[in-house]
Amino acid sequence: MAQQNNKQNGQQDINQLLKVRREKLANLQEAGKDPFVITKYDQTHHSDEVKALYEELEKKVLGDRKAPNTEGLEEAEARKVIKEDYNEKREIMDAQPIRVSIAGRMLFKRVMGKASFCNLRDLKGDIQIYVARDAIGEESYADFKKSDIGDIFGVKGYAFRTMTGEISIHAEEMILLSKSLQILPEKYHGLTNVDLRYRQRYVDLIMSPESRETFVKRSKILSTIRRFLDAKGFMEVETPMLVANPGGAEARPFETHFNALNEDLKLRISLELYLKRLIVGGMERVYEIGRVFRNEGLDTRHNPEFTLMELYQAYTDYNGMMDLTEEMYRHIAQEVNGSTTITYNGIEMDLGKPFERITMTDAVKKYAGIDFNEVKDTEEAKALAREKGIEFEEWHTKGHILSLFFEEFVEEHLIQPTFVTDHPIEISPLTKKKPENPQLVERFEMFMNGWEMCNAYSELNDPIDQRERFAQQDANADAGDEEAQHTDEDFLNALEVGMPPTGGIGYGIDRLCMLMTDSPAIRDVLLFPTLKNQNNSSVPKSSEK
Repeated sequence: MAQQNNKQNGQQDINQLLKVRREKLANLQEAGKDPFVITKYDQTHHSDEVKALYEELEKKVLGDRKAPNTEGLEEAEARKVIKEDYNEKREIMDAQPIRVSIAGRMLFKRVMGKASFCNLRDLKGDIQIYVARDAIGEESYADFKKSDIGDIFGVKGYAFRTMTGEISIHAEEMILLSKSLQILPEKYHGLTNVDLRYRQRYVDLIMSPESRETFVKRSKILSTIRRFLDAKGFMEVETPMLVANPGGAEARPFETHFNALNEDLKLRISLELYLKRLIVGGMERVYEIGRVFRNEGLDTRHNPEFTLMELYQAYTDYNGMMDLTEEMYRHIAQEVNGSTTITYNGIEMDLGKPFERITMTDAVKKYAGIDFNEVKDTEEAKALAREKGIEFEEWHTKGHILSLFFEEFVEEHLIQPTFVTDHPIEISPLTKKKPENPQLVERFEMFMNGWEMCNAYSELNDPIDQRERFAQQDANADAGDEEAQHTDEDFLNALEVGMPPTGGIGYGIDRLCMLMTDSPAIRDVLLFPTLKNQNNSSVPKSSEK
């Protein structure tokens, strides 16, 4: 009962605080100071730029001037010497002031008599503001004292360094640009409710510089990929999201209905088949970065909608794609993190060294002790699976069982960058056969941290072989494989027109971002991850009631 009463009292306190904020807004509006009528603000600098400019000016005008020597002085005398030195430096610096206009959200305020301090946070960080009544005027200072944490201000003034050494802005004008009517979480703990961080990412970004930096890095990863591929002669393109026959991957699609045509459509699960149509059309190097949708489970590495990058290059094969992948991953790490060595969950991974290359069969032999070259047929493979406790479907063949052994016994060991090559044909319906062994295909997957990071082929360009592979996929679907691909007649027609030898790769951008930002879950690198829907009335407010 006491706990329930405390909860009710806490709710009443929060409701009262919210009411006070709305009353403050109403008072401002009645006084002709409505912040919401302001349409723009001239922001000349960000917080980090102000600090950098001031430090640069200090070096220029003060040189290597050292702090005064107070050794042997009494405490009062030492303070006097330090203050005199500070005032002298301040006078020199103020003679050529750095005037700035910044804007940001107030996250801290300490009100004193005639002068106060607050902290503003903008895109690039935090900066302290010194607010003096004599500098901004009596009326503005009175309004500032009534402001709330979370309010957004525009500040004009000049940079200086306080006696404690903090570069700050001496405000000469403060304008309230937006009134916050909600209560932000407590500053030093941030938004501690993990589910709420994902549901109210806007609050998470305000309170957590680390979260904001993650998404700044994600943006940099994407721009780095684009610059890298553009420099290699690739062209960025866009292909349909709504399709009649999703293909290019083994996954269950989301389904929808298009009213205008009275047709059922699906959301794409891959980018592959349309991009390969463009290779047929003579666009020799193409790539797309876009959302794909797979109707499957949620966990730390899976979200039903995620970002995929696929590229296709004519006149090369999966060996060329391995070289390109190794070069690109190394380049991204260097550009984004400043090193080809990255650390994830305390484990170092070195992208600077040549990536290991191992066949799937050899990997299973190495980690499971079973040589599938010596497994005669499907029945023997199934017997081995039963012996090792690996579940399989009745329609599975020897190649499927090899893949299951790989998933069970090998993946977790592939921590350093590793290319796993030469997959069984049964699990690779869009890939060229190896000429010397038609039961295997020219395919690789790249692994890091035990995760599949990308998937690549020598693309199948034989339309007769491709039709047979699609027919087998249709048979698998009839046998109960819900993720099997289906025959795509228009894609087969494109192959009959003629596609050159081609290499292709698919990269999962979100897992790449997880590794590069040391993020434990895919939801930490998605601004708005998929969550179970809640009624508005049941979603807690920013104060984490």
